[in-house]
Amino acid sequence: MRKNIVYLIVILILSFTGCNSRTDKAHELKKMAVVISTLNNPWFVVLGESAVERAKELGYEATIFDSQNNTSKEAEHFENLIAAGYDAILFNPTDSEGSVSNVKRAKQANLPTFCMDREINSLDVATSQITSDNFSGCVALGEYFVRKLNKKGKYVELLGLVGDNNTWNRSKGFHSVVDYFPELEMVAQQSADFDRSKAMEVLESVMQSNPDIDAVFCGNDAMAMGAYQALIAAGKADSVMVFGFDGAKDVMDAIKDKKIVATAMQSPRQMAFTAAEMADEFLKGKRDFSKKTPLQVKVVTQENIDEFGAYGSDN
Repeated sequence: MRKNIVYLIVILILSFTGCNSRTDKAHELKKMAVVISTLNNPWFVVLGESAVERAKELGYEATIFDSQNNTSKEAEHFENLIAAGYDAILFNPTDSEGSVSNVKRAKQANLPTFCMDREINSLDVATSQITSDNFSGCVALGEYFVRKLNKKGKYVELLGLVGDNNTWNRSKGFHSVVDYFPELEMVAQQSADFDRSKAMEVLESVMQSNPDIDAVFCGNDAMAMGAYQALIAAGKADSVMVFGFDGAKDVMDAIKDKKIVATAMQSPRQMAFTAAEMADEFLKGKRDFSKKTPLQVKVVTQENIDEFGAYGSDN
């Protein structure tokens, strides 16, 4: 009889422990990973921090991982996230082609991935790709460029990362307008990898053989600031117009101070919030997502700067 009583007590204890374990597991927060191409750019810092902010507001644990613009580092992040049992990835790719295999690996592990800002060259592996409408934004920016230069002059184009589709969508949008004006001459087109220091070095080198340029069109704001520094060093800051793309704070301030002519405003916060909200919907059962979600871009100039805040925030 005593043995039976002891046995029943043991069963009850085990049952209670198991119940607690299941209850604890049921109350564990689901986890979203925020994988960012590089945190060496304030724009991407805002993108990553905004994604974490919105994910936490929606009730998830969220952690940022920095790929340092390195596809190998990015691949390592994805392997670790799959092994660690994350529930969703909010992803800013390092390379439109090189990042495809990482997203594919996540999909095979039933880990949904939502691309932010940069897209990958596949419509089959990411759950959705949330990007700015880069082409249309640079069509509008190109039109403003043409007006400011009065349809003639020499200019330099600084491209971003050659493996990033944003680089080419922006360049194509710009050229779809500017190339119709034969008196606008592009004297150089070189990559500066979306990097401020490299943009400064590249433009300094270009100006050695092309000292009489009238404008610099830059694929992002970091390069615009680097170009402006090169122009200051060359004593040409007042005579050469600089155009950027992003809506970063330093460029917005420079536009207010009439140092940089214009940029195209895209909102990292809007992209990040949209990605986090889509991931939340997925984890709650939704499966019907548009493969691409383009967000509107607006041209910011010295004339309308007071209507905008940095990074797409309300002013």
